[in-house]
Amino acid sequence: MIKKAVIPAAGYGTRFLPITKAIPKEMLPIIDRPTIEFIVEEAKQSGIEEILIIVSSNKNAIIDYFDRNLELETILLQKSKQDLFNVVHHIGDGVHLFFVRQKEQLGLGHAILQAETFTANEPFAVLLGDDMFVSEHMPALRQMIHVYEEKQASVLGTMEVAREHTNKYGICDPKAIEDGVMSLKGVVEKPDPKDAPSQFAIAGRYILTPTIYKYLKTQNKGKGGEIQLTDAILRLMDEEPVFAKNMNAKRYDVGSKIDYIEAIIDRALQDDALKKDIQALLKRKG
Repeated sequence: MIKKAVIPAAGYGTRFLPITKAIPKEMLPIIDRPTIEFIVEEAKQSGIEEILIIVSSNKNAIIDYFDRNLELETILLQKSKQDLFNVVHHIGDGVHLFFVRQKEQLGLGHAILQAETFTANEPFAVLLGDDMFVSEHMPALRQMIHVYEEKQASVLGTMEVAREHTNKYGICDPKAIEDGVMSLKGVVEKPDPKDAPSQFAIAGRYILTPTIYKYLKTQNKGKGGEIQLTDAILRLMDEEPVFAKNMNAKRYDVGSKIDYIEAIIDRALQDDALKKDIQALLKRKG
């Protein structure tokens, strides 16, 4: 059973500069809650019990958000604002949160290396800190955990993209597809659409066996001078099978301004207190 998860959240968030100069992109609010809280909640609902969040020196806001603010809680109780007290008091409940700093931003693979002591010899999940998945039924990560429980091997979370967009993603090269689960023979990084082996793109969720660390430790720097997780997974395939699961969930790339705005609108439309007003607003703007 997968009980540990890692959330890399040390990147610079350059697509949202200048605001990310002061506020971590993972703390950008979806109305009144930061993006990263939704990702933590997905992990918790998927059965994860311990989460390591990888931060950098300028991301103290993430640590502070999941910590207690006793002064604020006391003031809320004194003013008889019990509902608001409950909201802030119970942030992060139900899961054990840990933090570690990535001293240099040398890529996703390097970030995952910071989790080796935390995950020890257990398989673990990785949820990227700026990818939100929303499902009406089963959380995206839980869907992948079901595949791991059957295959006992690494699983990549994927989504199907238009062929003309395959040059934006790592694209799976499947050997076979059975019941929505792909066994993989490779992954091609950002292929030209005419050369793409499929339209299944890796999408911000992974379950990895501890063998991945052997390859991350010896992985040469790749694109952008960074240690790429995809490159290490390709080498892992020579030793262990790797599978992919097309996740049945709506994805929001919160590093994209359009996806971020859509996430806020969709969240508002799901809120009974906001739904009518936001519908009226959208109608006026339409």
